[in-house]
Amino acid sequence: MLQIFMKGGPIMWPLLLLSILTMAVILERVYFLMKEKFSREKDIVQTISQLVAAGEIERAAIIGQRSRDMVGRVLGEGLENADTCYEEAISSQAERELDRYSQGVSILDTAVTLAPLLGLLGTVTGMIRSFGLLGASELEAPVAITGGIAEALIATGFGLTIAIIALLPLNALHAMKDTITREIEDAASRIEILLKSRSGNVSRQSRAA
Repeated sequence: MLQIFMKGGPIMWPLLLLSILTMAVILERVYFLMKEKFSREKDIVQTISQLVAAGEIERAAIIGQRSRDMVGRVLGEGLENADTCYEEAISSQAERELDRYSQGVSILDTAVTLAPLLGLLGTVTGMIRSFGLLGASELEAPVAITGGIAEALIATGFGLTIAIIALLPLNALHAMKDTITREIEDAASRIEILLKSRSGNVSRQSRAA
């Protein structure tokens, strides 16, 4: 492997650095997603909904804010500001929570774009080296040209491999973020309907009194 790496030429060093960064981000994101998975509370939305329907909004807000579940925390923050700016509080807290899903995404996105370009640069430098040795002696020229082409192919192969490895978790992170976003929106809408329904009931009772 070391011999193959060295044959790839100088462009292999930035590719190596990029691959290390990519793998570090992937491992960190896997750890993050596993931790988030075990932190989810399946019944948190239902629990908060029941409390809001019963008029225990303060208790629902406290439970949500203390929850390990990100959807619960978003709802808790919204309920804490239910009388003033529910939608703004929900949006702000959701943005903070979703930002955690975006950490490292820029590095993976850069790797997907940059790795093939570095590989292509390795192809160009390898071919330049090959054609630059066309004036060598007849015995040395074929070997030198073959070595330059090998350098070009190795760099391209490494670049494409890095891009493929980065692309899969990048798409998975985008898909998971979209799923969580929809879950937050659905839960926030559900609580908002309950709040408006309760507010309407209180208003009717006040007029009747």
